[in-house]
Amino acid sequence: MPASEDPAIDKLRQLVAPSNASVDPTAVRVQAYLPSSLVSRLSTAVPMPPLALTSMPTTEARQDMDQTHLGLQNLLYEKRHLEREIEKCHQFASIYQDVPLHSLEEFQQFAPPEARTEDVLGNPHQLMLNRLSFELAERQRLDLKRKELVLLKEELLKQSKIKSAMVDSVKSQIDALMKTATETQKRVDELVPPSPSSADPTPAPG
Repeated sequence: MPASEDPAIDKLRQLVAPSNASVDPTAVRVQAYLPSSLVSRLSTAVPMPPLALTSMPTTEARQDMDQTHLGLQNLLYEKRHLEREIEKCHQFASIYQDVPLHSLEEFQQFAPPEARTEDVLGNPHQLMLNRLSFELAERQRLDLKRKELVLLKEELLKQSKIKSAMVDSVKSQIDALMKTATETQKRVDELVPPSPSSADPTPAPG
């Protein structure tokens, strides 16, 4: 059999050759050591990376991928949460929707200048806030005016009652004086009899 270019292969061929059948097994084991050392030298000549080193980039890549996936899941969860909150805000029925406000024309006419600037009128959210603030200020002003009018009304009613009581008192006094005068007149009539001329008037000549 022709020699091989690989010395290790040639050595193995020699060990399994029929001529070595009568050779001492100890000598065979000694000879078998040589191919192992050759193989060891070959493996050290071309070093193979340890298993831990080869698996490390894969493990790190897997960890990075898992971390990225976890971050993506968190972002998706946060996105769904924000969408639900936005939907709740859209469906929220605020009390201002049931409050009658001044019209936009009235707001632009009567509101303070700083509350109806061009920037405010171009911002629907700020415009609504300013309209609500203006509505609150107007209602507070009108409520204060109403309370003042209520106090004035109560004061007028009080004075009216006092005057009415005075009128009733004067009327009672007048009625008492009239009664006294009538009684006095009756007594005078009883004490002073009427004159004959007044009792039997003489007819005038015809």
